[in-house]
Amino acid sequence: MIDGPPPPIAPAVISRDAAGHATIRAVRVTEPPKIDGRLDDRVYEDVPAASGFIQHQPLANVPATEQTEVWVLFDRDHLYISARCWDSAPEAQWVANEMRRDALPMVQNEHFVVLLDTFYDRRNAILFTINPIGGRMDGQITDERTWNGDWNPIWELRTGRFEKGWTVEMAVPFRSLRYRPGQFQTWGVNFQRNVRWKNETSALTSLSAARGGPGAIFQVHLSATLVGLEVPEGRNNANLEIKPYVISTLKTDRTSAPPVSNELKGDLGLDAKYGLTQNLTADFTYNTDFAQVEADEQQVNLTRFSLFFPEKREFFLENQGLFQFGGAANPVGGGGGGGGGGGGGGGGRSPSGGGETPPVLFYSRRIGLHQGREVPIVAGGRLTGRLGKFSLGVLNIATDREPVSQARTTNFTVVRVRRDLLRRSSIGAIFTGRSIAQDGVGSNAVYGVDGTFAFYDNLTINTYWARTRTDGLSGEDTSYRGQLDYAGDRYGVQLEHIVVGDHFNPEVGFLRRDDMKRSFALFRFSPRPASIEAVRKFSWMGSLNYIEDGTGHLETRDAYGAFGIEFQNSDRVDVELTKSYEFLEEEFPIAPSVTIPIGGHEFLNARMAFTLGQQRTVSGTISVEQGTFYEGHKTTIGFRQGRVEITPQLSIEPSFSINRVTLPYGAFTSSLVGSRVVYTMTPLMFVSALLQYNSSSNAASTNLRLRWEYRPGSEFFVVYNEDRDTLARRFPGLGGRAFIVKINRLFRP
Repeated sequence: MIDGPPPPIAPAVISRDAAGHATIRAVRVTEPPKIDGRLDDRVYEDVPAASGFIQHQPLANVPATEQTEVWVLFDRDHLYISARCWDSAPEAQWVANEMRRDALPMVQNEHFVVLLDTFYDRRNAILFTINPIGGRMDGQITDERTWNGDWNPIWELRTGRFEKGWTVEMAVPFRSLRYRPGQFQTWGVNFQRNVRWKNETSALTSLSAARGGPGAIFQVHLSATLVGLEVPEGRNNANLEIKPYVISTLKTDRTSAPPVSNELKGDLGLDAKYGLTQNLTADFTYNTDFAQVEADEQQVNLTRFSLFFPEKREFFLENQGLFQFGGAANPVGGGGGGGGGGGGGGGGRSPSGGGETPPVLFYSRRIGLHQGREVPIVAGGRLTGRLGKFSLGVLNIATDREPVSQARTTNFTVVRVRRDLLRRSSIGAIFTGRSIAQDGVGSNAVYGVDGTFAFYDNLTINTYWARTRTDGLSGEDTSYRGQLDYAGDRYGVQLEHIVVGDHFNPEVGFLRRDDMKRSFALFRFSPRPASIEAVRKFSWMGSLNYIEDGTGHLETRDAYGAFGIEFQNSDRVDVELTKSYEFLEEEFPIAPSVTIPIGGHEFLNARMAFTLGQQRTVSGTISVEQGTFYEGHKTTIGFRQGRVEITPQLSIEPSFSINRVTLPYGAFTSSLVGSRVVYTMTPLMFVSALLQYNSSSNAASTNLRLRWEYRPGSEFFVVYNEDRDTLARRFPGLGGRAFIVKINRLFRP
């Protein structure tokens, strides 16, 4: 069944209804277009284009001010999508300064987006994003909210110019896609255009402005319907992919016992992918190595809770949205022994670190890492995909021993099943297990059920129940959550209650805080003033976060208020005020020679931030915080998401956070300074340097990377890592360094 107007009758390629819905007809070609960005093939004269894009920013449901024309073509092996993006400004005024593949700053450039809902489930999709200088980004959307930018299919792209704008030509092999069985296909499709120099976003169909600019395309249920498409008949579109690698490492480590100096090693391994069906894929890995992965960006942490670092290893990232449980987003903010900020809870900030997010039951960084040491991954496999209305994710990984951290040989298992309900709702179950618990005694397992229920465009209810089983722990081992979230454009409301037992212990997951009962409420009012031309939106927000332990004793209370102004040019001003209470059940060593005593502590913190839009040569958010902090005072000056454009190929991304803390128990300054420098030779080749200094650990680190995709799906890496101790007698003392060369090659038999 088609969710939209009737299919257009040839030669027409698009039909619309009064509600803004659309149906597009794909056109078969006998002679494929040449992918050169010129749009001078005969097909572009013979086949009409789909157009009539509709704004959702800054004005909703009015025609776009810049025209966009799109063609959807196909032949036996490929899907072709081409676009002519008209622009009334000269090219010198366009914002196009990011060429790296999958670099998030690209969404702040002029860009064109293709959305394909290949299963036509109106909730999951894949995205292709292109900017005028050939930058590309591809990724997966899960349940209209989770983004995975590490899905990297093989596809061909060229961009070009014409007198009044720029062009896109792309070819996607059907074997790079997953879809339902059958030769004749019906998909969801949408196209989005971002004219960054005037901060205007539009799409082929009418989208809700509540999701904001580029993120509006995530509303998969509002996409158009694509008909007339035929895929290769009776052929498994996934087929077999084999990707072997070889690696050589020259390593020095003066912190190991015994120390290692200029040790030369080599190794090899293999990844393989096999399509069991058109929509079910098996992945295998042997002797997995992640030496080419970019280093973590360090975080400042002045709370008593653990930090969350995102996964960056490719094997774990594809289809990671399938494993998400309970409607939980990745935790933000920090805690745990040397840095600060806190966050979460629907936007509330707490200087005490009281902001919370639900437990993450599968956190893939638990695999291959133990007590900060890398643990060898021997082999593993995954099975991901769809079976009708069911989504399935199964993972099994075996890791080897690691003598320094005393990690033992361990087997990790994750099983995730989810079934679609109604138009945009789902229920599911999860199981995770590790054969050897983290402390090396017994085993650990988690099982749970969850549900996400979406109503209308903006109302969602998230809920889950989960239980852990750990040898040596019994009782108080469950967690559950209920959350109501209304995220409209003008109004927003969030109500949430989470309970985490004292012995709830997801050892293949991430748990920021146990033994708690959390109640949270948030209200937001975001009007768009028609009488103030320079302002796009005001935002008033207030929230209350209340956390007790299992006995009902108050541990954390945060009252938060904020006011923000979003300008039409994408600059932004935010003012925030937070009043908090935090009870410490035990002493908290916040810094060397500085310990916070047991007892209740109150905070009053004010913050002001100014964000320069990323269309500027210098962009980023600079903030100043001042307030009380554990019977003393704390002043923080920070700069994050910074970017200085030197040329479209060369950029510097500086950041810093300086915390000056004065307490009755002592005073200290915690500083974190870093910068990423990127030079992009082509959209498929770049060099980056991540330089960081952390005063909490007195460490300076360097991560240099060359990444070259020398042929589709095949990569060459050169990496140099170095860590130095800034307090060593002979400054700066070398802790360790490694020079790594790695090459892989994709074979498609």
